[in-house]
Amino acid sequence: LTSHYLQSFQFLGSTEVEQPKGTEVVRDAVRKLKFARHIKKSEGQKTPKVELQISIYGVKILDPKTKEVQHNCQLHRISFCADDKTDKRIFTFICKDSESNKHLCYVFDSEKCAEEITLTIGQAFDLAYRKFLESGGKDVETRKQIAGLQKRIQELETENTELKNKVHDLENQLRITQVHASPAGSVTPKSPSTDIFDMVPFSPISPQSSTPTRNGTQPPPVPSRSTEIKRDLFGAEPFDPFSCGAGDFPPDIQSKLDEMQEGFKMGLTLEGTVFCLDPLDSRC
Repeated sequence: LTSHYLQSFQFLGSTEVEQPKGTEVVRDAVRKLKFARHIKKSEGQKTPKVELQISIYGVKILDPKTKEVQHNCQLHRISFCADDKTDKRIFTFICKDSESNKHLCYVFDSEKCAEEITLTIGQAFDLAYRKFLESGGKDVETRKQIAGLQKRIQELETENTELKNKVHDLENQLRITQVHASPAGSVTPKSPSTDIFDMVPFSPISPQSSTPTRNGTQPPPVPSRSTEIKRDLFGAEPFDPFSCGAGDFPPDIQSKLDEMQEGFKMGLTLEGTVFCLDPLDSRC
């Protein structure tokens, strides 16, 4: 493949399953959704059509007209994929929902190309895992260190601001004390604008420093990405497991990586099976 795989399919829907893998698990889900489609057809309802976009970032289910993303299934969350080896129409995959953490089985009618779609998802999964090991695993420590340094800089800036405010308050208190301590009727001499060396008196707050100096430190340079963008066999840019910008790191960066690593290590099982077990199935 040289580009993302886009084609129109009938979408039978999705249903919750108890296990992330298993032929019987997907077979029951397919039978359930095919029966539901049979009921809807008898009521005059049409099975909705969708488009699939497969890349190393996941499988997106799109509205064929508006191109709006209806479902976005990340590859490391897909654990099982199967197609019907008898009529080459039905294919399905199990994906762990990102919000509810429930396992959902998605079922499609592909019009004679079920096996091709299953293999395509398998290729994308293998490539994404290799890219994750090459880029994500290698860069994680550097990114964590940068995130830690940026957090420390923010803390120092806050501390610096608080110290400046305290110095300002102490100066005000000192002026008030000097005024009260002056004898009655005496005039407090004005402080000279310059000293004997014709220098401006020292002030702990420099009027030229209007912004925090970050305690003399500057943020570490963020590693720049290469200007040469190489695309993979799916037409996608180099894989980066971090969805955030170069200077914005989520606090749970390690948990995100752990989740991706756990999903990839579970692996994706591809299987050809038989979904049509009785005449009712063939009529749905």
